[in-house]
Amino acid sequence: MEGILRTASQQAASYVSDYELIIVDNASDDDSVQVLKKLTAQDGLPNLQVYALTKEVSSDSAAWVGLENALGDFVAVIDPMSDDIAFLPQMLEKAVEGADVVFANNRKKPRQSLPYRAAYSAFHWLYQSFNGIDLANEAPSYRLLSKRVINFILQHPQPSVTYRHLPATGGFARANMEYSAEPAAGSVKKLGESVDRGMRLLVSTTQAPMRLVTSLSLFGAAANLLYSIYVIVVGVFKADVAPGWVSLSLQQSGMFFLISLVLLVLGEYILHMASLTNEGPLYHVGQEFTSARMTRKEKLNIETVASQAASINTQTARVGT
Repeated sequence: MEGILRTASQQAASYVSDYELIIVDNASDDDSVQVLKKLTAQDGLPNLQVYALTKEVSSDSAAWVGLENALGDFVAVIDPMSDDIAFLPQMLEKAVEGADVVFANNRKKPRQSLPYRAAYSAFHWLYQSFNGIDLANEAPSYRLLSKRVINFILQHPQPSVTYRHLPATGGFARANMEYSAEPAAGSVKKLGESVDRGMRLLVSTTQAPMRLVTSLSLFGAAANLLYSIYVIVVGVFKADVAPGWVSLSLQQSGMFFLISLVLLVLGEYILHMASLTNEGPLYHVGQEFTSARMTRKEKLNIETVASQAASINTQTARVGT
């Protein structure tokens, strides 16, 4: 760890004159905190900030801890185990050119188990179907954000959750870049934790899953209503109906019709409550441009010159008298 941080500090110092290196310890169970504490001493690394969490959280939440405590105009989120810090200068160039968000996607991925890769593909397919954005390729975790984007995310009720997708969907000037570098270490991710994190991200950023539930409830209510009509028609026009079939069928269809209506109402109520809790700011100025020529200011300048000329004429007339 110490070698990685020293290398990162040297590289950052060669890129910019003023920087800060923020490390978030995600409740590690080894001596990482002690090592980081020594690196913040007088003879340690310069511009180093360390935040040690009391309990382990998701990688996105840990990244947001560093983001909301950063002071720079641009903040880069880097995982030293999978991201290449040597690609940061190209990202900074894009940011200086006017991009508020710069994503960097590494073509070489750490090796994971087959079940994890299958769940990973299924989640990103669902997310792209519901939200219209591919998180893996269009909004990877290696990113550089301007302070304007961070302030925008701060206005949302759950910034640590919406941080993952808002930079790509917030309407800011964005640049997507690709590079190829071998990951420093292939850390195997746990499937259960990844599924839990993916489900929370999916249900917190879109109403499509719950809307699907309400649509199925509406379909179920309509289907049971049609089935009840069918049972009544059969009971009226058919003479060889089995005894008790009509009453039993009407009882079952009526019961499922009521259950479907209850689920429909509950689903719509949950959607309404979710829209209130996840509602962000009414508006946010993503970019602002001003014309080099302002007629209002030009008019004010003309009026100022005219008043000065009138004052000079008045003074001249007084001197003449």
